[in-house]
Amino acid sequence: MSVLFVVYVYLGYPLVLTLLARVRRKPMEYPPYFPKATLLIAAHNEQDVIASKLENALALDYPKENLRIIVAADGSDDRTAEIVKSFEPRGVELSYQPERRGKMAAINRAMSKVRNEIVLFSDANNLYARETLRELMKPFSDPRVGAVSGSKNILGSGDGLTKADGLYWRYESYIKEQETRLGSCTGVSGEILAVRYNLYQSPPDRVINDDFFIGLGILRQGYQVVYAPKARSFEHSSLTEGDEATRRSRIVAGRYQAMIMSMQFLPWRSPILVWQIISHKFMRPWVPLAMIVAFVANLLAFVIPSASAANEILYLGWPYRLLMLFLQLAFYFLALLGNLLKGRGAIGRALYIPAFLVNSNLSAVRGLVSFFTGRQTSLWKRARRREELIS
Repeated sequence: MSVLFVVYVYLGYPLVLTLLARVRRKPMEYPPYFPKATLLIAAHNEQDVIASKLENALALDYPKENLRIIVAADGSDDRTAEIVKSFEPRGVELSYQPERRGKMAAINRAMSKVRNEIVLFSDANNLYARETLRELMKPFSDPRVGAVSGSKNILGSGDGLTKADGLYWRYESYIKEQETRLGSCTGVSGEILAVRYNLYQSPPDRVINDDFFIGLGILRQGYQVVYAPKARSFEHSSLTEGDEATRRSRIVAGRYQAMIMSMQFLPWRSPILVWQIISHKFMRPWVPLAMIVAFVANLLAFVIPSASAANEILYLGWPYRLLMLFLQLAFYFLALLGNLLKGRGAIGRALYIPAFLVNSNLSAVRGLVSFFTGRQTSLWKRARRREELIS
């Protein structure tokens, strides 16, 4: 059962989703639409990248009279606020107070200044393609659409970490496309998320994954959340495997938190959406525990006499138990080798997938421990990115 659980999460759900989406065949093309929009950038101690972000935002291919830019820089104690102020003559606005109360507190304070139809949430460390805003606004031409999320693309040096991170986001992108074809996507990227201002609901205090709850708030009101793959954002991969592990453990801790709060926030009126959220978001954090159970049960099957408890543990005959154990040992060995090679050479590049999967699930275990021990807070500490080496 544990093995089937893992297979369903990574392969079964995308497959079922694809089949259902083909039956539904919801169109993903929308006409041009240019509503008045506010780009709200969250920036805490981002002096190394905020100028590039603002230059990028000002260069977007979108009617200037319909775009407002606000930077929420609460709690920054470096030159972030000073740099943002230097852009004020070009129309950029600063929302700042010295006290740091967390990312969502800064965003909610800045939201009091927003009056436009659409608000686009973004981070300081990612850049948009010139056409991104146009593509992101198109789905809002449909009044049933309440939020739109764009695609996240990873830049880097081409090593194993960069490729693995990029592969993961391509996998996520595929799932989001199929979910959108079915009706609504359940996962959004907080650095490129646009919502109708009048539908925005602030996540509860101390929420870890704020973007997930913003998307849930739209779904609970009966509106669609759409994925727009042509609306592209770019950011560098994490500087080290340790930084990436910290980032992922935070995300997973947020998913455990969301599970506990799910009775209050899930869109129960739509069983299909609830199935999507459970399959896409809530089952994945339990994969590492399922992998541990499968491996331990497989080992016990060789210790306990096969005629009694062993069959009750795995329900598999002798050759299949041996094959299953061999496959698991081979997978973990390849993951270990992939971590040692770190993407170097043809073999290293081939092994970054098992290494990435194991590392991600180790981060999930860290996230589980962090959440239930209370060590993970809603205060946001960004992962160091590779562009900082150039700054």
